[in-house]
Amino acid sequence: MTPDKLARMANQIARFFESQPGDQAQAVADHINANWAPAMREEFIAHHAAQELHPLVNAALPAIRGRG
Repeated sequence: MTPDKLARMANQIARFFESQPGDQAQAVADHINANWAPAMREEFIAHHAAQELHPLVNAALPAIRGRG
């Protein structure tokens, strides 16, 4: 999957969670960790700097797991 598509998906997830109570950035990270394949997460992490990301996605980045 392309980095642009992954960024678009992450931003959509963030827009959903920004209206939810609680730790919204952690909710974004939890959703991505639970629903994206390790290869998708790794690709996203490797190329996130070149993408325009929602602030919640940026805040979630440290909690998004790669392959390991």
